[in-house]
Amino acid sequence: MRSGRVVAPVVTLLLAACAPFPIGGGGASSDLPIGVLLPLSGPQASLAQEELNGIQAAVDDVNAHGGVHGRRVTLVTRDVTTREAAAGAVVGLKDAGARVLMGTYSTALSIPAAHATAAAGLVYWETGAVADQVTGDALPRVFRVGAAGANLGRGSATFAAEQVAPRLGKAPPDLRVSVVQEHDAYGDSVAGAAIAEARARGIQLAPTIDYDARSPDWDRVLGAVRTQAPDVLVLASYIPDGVAFRRAMLAADLKVGALIGSTMAECGPEFGQSLGADAKTPIASDRPTRGFNPAVLSPDAAAAYSVLLRHYHEQLHREPGEEAISGFSSAWALLVHTLPAARDLEPDGIAAAAQAQDLPEGSLPNGGGLRFSDSSSDRGQNLRAASVIWQWQGVEKSVTVWPRVFATGDVQMVPLPR
Repeated sequence: MRSGRVVAPVVTLLLAACAPFPIGGGGASSDLPIGVLLPLSGPQASLAQEELNGIQAAVDDVNAHGGVHGRRVTLVTRDVTTREAAAGAVVGLKDAGARVLMGTYSTALSIPAAHATAAAGLVYWETGAVADQVTGDALPRVFRVGAAGANLGRGSATFAAEQVAPRLGKAPPDLRVSVVQEHDAYGDSVAGAAIAEARARGIQLAPTIDYDARSPDWDRVLGAVRTQAPDVLVLASYIPDGVAFRRAMLAADLKVGALIGSTMAECGPEFGQSLGADAKTPIASDRPTRGFNPAVLSPDAAAAYSVLLRHYHEQLHREPGEEAISGFSSAWALLVHTLPAARDLEPDGIAAAAQAQDLPEGSLPNGGGLRFSDSSSDRGQNLRAASVIWQWQGVEKSVTVWPRVFATGDVQMVPLPR
């Protein structure tokens, strides 16, 4: 299961004895510093910490097997909570010797971090945020392993057409869909892709309803939804506003055939923890979380996933969630597949190795593959990123239901009973 991981460090150590491998400026010669930018304080801290836990699990395993080119990986972490702080942190991490930076979980931070990293001449490796703009600005040396908002929005509309419509006794052209979104780069990415895919499938689309997560007017939003009378409601929200939306929807006794949350609120454990029985039935378009079908993984990816499970079981005494799986898979793609293939560990060498990656689906621990786009519209986006649909089917119980290769259960409670 781990044969590929065992041989590589031995080979690189022998090569290093003949010709030392450059690692860039800063740090001890035996260390390879990698920067991490995450909001480790404030309202996003708990989920950002989960992403860091996943990254750390990958680093620990790589170091236990000889490091990268015989050098021990060290994380240089910065707690970043504002756009302004992101740029300053990038400069500090460059001075600390980092040539590649990981982060940032948050869309609001990822876009300025990607721009600052590109301006500093470093590699930016997004481990969590999904806004299309991260890889949509054609920045040099910017990469994202996980799904973009476009993946998740398209998944929502595709699932509505292929799975929800038949359960409502309708063909896709007879299906009426309303889209409610938080109006920012993240919400625009997800909602825009859902709308485009719905149009391509001939689905009837009501006018988009947007709101500001900082001061949502649920009476206005829900009144508009009631007037539109959709069969399916697609929601692109953050966590607190997504939970508040579901509560307001239930309080208003507003019923639809299906509620599909495109990432964030419906996808996080806080949704189930906050709402309890009221969380049942909503559907989430998301990155893979715990409980997806392990048969989707190649033997090497399954062995890698077991590393994350062991880390969580032994050190944290619980199961990893989607943020941990995303952080771990992104770090694994960098540390195990990309850096060992680089001609050197300077930014251009790392970026060239990333662009040359060509791994089939199922090769990464989250079920994805690895091939980065070189198109100006989404440069650095992983074209084989994994995304799934899952459903809340009990109190704090979620089940992956689509695509079938990832699924561990079937869709239930469509139409939505309440």
